[in-house]
Amino acid sequence: MLIDIDLLSQYGGFTETYGPSDVIFEEGDLPKFYYQIITGTVKLSHTNEEGKELIQSLLSDGQSVCELLSFIKETYPVNAIAISECSIIMVPKTDFLQLLDDHHQAALDVRQFIAERLYQKFILMQNNASKYSNVRIKGILAYFKSLSEDQSPYSYELPLTRKQLASITGLRVETVIRTVKKMEADKVLKIKNRKIYF
Repeated sequence: MLIDIDLLSQYGGFTETYGPSDVIFEEGDLPKFYYQIITGTVKLSHTNEEGKELIQSLLSDGQSVCELLSFIKETYPVNAIAISECSIIMVPKTDFLQLLDDHHQAALDVRQFIAERLYQKFILMQNNASKYSNVRIKGILAYFKSLSEDQSPYSYELPLTRKQLASITGLRVETVIRTVKKMEADKVLKIKNRKIYF
């Protein structure tokens, strides 16, 4: 858990539940809350000019959702959509900033979380610029697994379809399918019941 739920509750935090496909906030909305996932999975995505969904991140238990927008006056550049049943604690933005002023360790934890995510985003952008499909896919897998506590081999189950993986990497679905099979043969990943484990 990034910030203790009891502490968030003391600063006006309240819990909302969302079902699969429910919108938490939309691209262009003004940030009014700090969001932290108690349980469930949320995707951050953007729809491009061709109407294709580009998934930018998957977040789960204990992680915050677009917390960096608590510090600036910009609108959300992405949509936040529940992938599964979600329970999310929400704290009004001004109360959240007061919490960080009052609690040094919580402020440090949030800064470290933001720094780690930005670092992984840089690595992700570098990998996605590669002309090699296996480098792009491995970069995505490494990015999403970096958000997981268990870093042991094949411990992370990618909650994306091949089509979604193609959307993130800018590859064709057929290329993703072919590359994933080769990566399995090279023991980079495992496939069990059509799910990818990295």
